[in-house]
Amino acid sequence: MTRKVIRTDKAPAPVGPYNQAILASGQMLFVAGQIAIDPRLGDVVYTDDVTKQTEQVMRNIEAILTEAGATFADVVKTGVFLADMNDFAAVNAVYTKYFSEDTAPARACVEVSRLPKNVLVEIECIAVIGS
Repeated sequence: MTRKVIRTDKAPAPVGPYNQAILASGQMLFVAGQIAIDPRLGDVVYTDDVTKQTEQVMRNIEAILTEAGATFADVVKTGVFLADMNDFAAVNAVYTKYFSEDTAPARACVEVSRLPKNVLVEIECIAVIGS
């Protein structure tokens, strides 16, 4: 895969661990939104802890990426859905363990009125594998 971070001072600088855009070539992988379900239990975990929910979400995404032959380095776009925008910093603290600010994917983050199973965070992503 070829991957190039796109940055311009003619658009606003990112306000979190993401980039304005990623130019990529290869096979596209669309990962469905993941929530804090532990696959061993088949149920939501950490119902009132957004940090731990985000860690579970990222583990779920990592498992899917691995099965497809990809890594977090192949991710070019994420969508983050929060039940409460006040959790933005807590989610970012976990998110930056997986994506460094200089090479992070493009991202959207929004607060929504409700998420599946009343979780606190859901994350989806798009990865590009190979060339």
